[in-house]
Amino acid sequence: MNKQLILFTDLDGTLLDSRYSFRRALSAVKEVKKRNIPLILCSSKTKAEIEKWRKKLNNDHPFISENGGGIFIPRKYFGRQVTDVRIHEENNYDVIKLGAAYSDLRHALSEVRSDGFDVRGFGDMKVKEVAELTGLTISDARLAKKRDFDEPFLFPGNLDGEKKLKRRIKSRGFHCTQGEFFHIMGDSDKGRAVEILTGLYRKTGKQTMTIALGDSPNDIEMLQRVDFPVVVKKGDGSYHPQVVRKVKGVIKADGVGPEGWNRAVSELLETLVF
Repeated sequence: MNKQLILFTDLDGTLLDSRYSFRRALSAVKEVKKRNIPLILCSSKTKAEIEKWRKKLNNDHPFISENGGGIFIPRKYFGRQVTDVRIHEENNYDVIKLGAAYSDLRHALSEVRSDGFDVRGFGDMKVKEVAELTGLTISDARLAKKRDFDEPFLFPGNLDGEKKLKRRIKSRGFHCTQGEFFHIMGDSDKGRAVEILTGLYRKTGKQTMTIALGDSPNDIEMLQRVDFPVVVKKGDGSYHPQVVRKVKGVIKADGVGPEGWNRAVSELLETLVF
C-alpha cells in the first residue's frame, strides 16, 4: 500500500507571522511542494482569505475555513468521492458544510449581548475597524468580513467573565473557542474537518501519515487528530499552555510562528519514512 504524508497547518501565528508573511517558512514550504505533500490550510480565516493565500503559496489542495466550518475540495480532486457527509457543489469546489449558518451565529451573539455581555463581532464593525484590529489591509479586511460559519468577536471581560460567557453561549446551542479573537461557532471544529479530509485521502487506497501545526486553543482539536502534532511559539517566545496541556505527545517547535514551522517541518521530513 502506498503511503501519503498529509500536512495540516493553521495560518495566523503559525505559517504566517504578525506581518502576515511566510518568508521564514519558505524553504520548508518549497520542500513540501517538491515532495508532492498535500499542504492543507486549516484556519479561522474565510474562504475568500484562504483562496488568496493558496494563490501566494501556489497551492491547489483542499482547505478548511473558519475553524472547521467548511471543507473546500477542488472539483474532481479525489475522483469519485465516497463519504457519509453531504457534499455540496459550489463553483469549482465540492464543499462539506460542518458549521452553523452565519446568520444564526449573529443572532446568538446579539442575544448574548442582550444578556449583559459586552461582545462585538466582526459583523458589528466597519471594514476599517477590522483592519485596525487585525493589522490587515482594507482589501483583506473586506475578505475577513465575508463569513459563512464562524464569527470572531471581542470581549473585554476577565477570566471569570470569559467562563460565564462561554457557558452562556453553550446554553444557546453554540460553542466558543479562542485564537487571536474569541469565536462563536456551531457544532464544528478543526479536528472534525481534519478527520473527514484524512478519511477521504485514505479512501484513495493510500496509508496516511499526518502532521499538523498550530499555536492557539482553536488548534487543539486539529492537533489531537494527527500522528505528529506540532505547536509553534507565540510572539513572546512561549507555547500556549492549553495546547501543551491538552495535546498528548505534542512536539514543541523551536521558533516563533513560521520560523518554528520551518524547523519542525524540515526535521520531520528528514526523519519520517513515507
